[in-house]
Amino acid sequence: MLKVLDVDIVNTLALRVSGSITESDVSKALEMAKQLGKQYENITIYEVIESFEGFEFSAIIEKFKYLADVGVSNISAAAILTDKRWLQKIVRVEDKIFRNMDIRCFSLDQREEAIQFLKHYAPENTD
Repeated sequence: MLKVLDVDIVNTLALRVSGSITESDVSKALEMAKQLGKQYENITIYEVIESFEGFEFSAIIEKFKYLADVGVSNISAAAILTDKRWLQKIVRVEDKIFRNMDIRCFSLDQREEAIQFLKHYAPENTD
């Protein structure tokens, strides 16, 4: 399940992940990302992963459709909050693969640090 969060950064899609991710979850999140991309040259992602039980196959297909249509070039940064070590390793690999995107992993108790990291990519940095 994906739940939309508010982190008070205008160009940020903020989500909480728990359990299994459905096609409907992914469709809604990707539509929000598209809308943000229409409003802002670059967007950021804030994702809290408390538990993760996998994707429905159709959700993976939906994500690939988005990547083919929109790509990731407009995503400047992502902050992933998790205490799962295996996910932290994946985030480090993704940071190396997606060189145009700054991807950082934070523990679940580092919410403020993650938000400050993303504020550096906000359209009008107030820091």
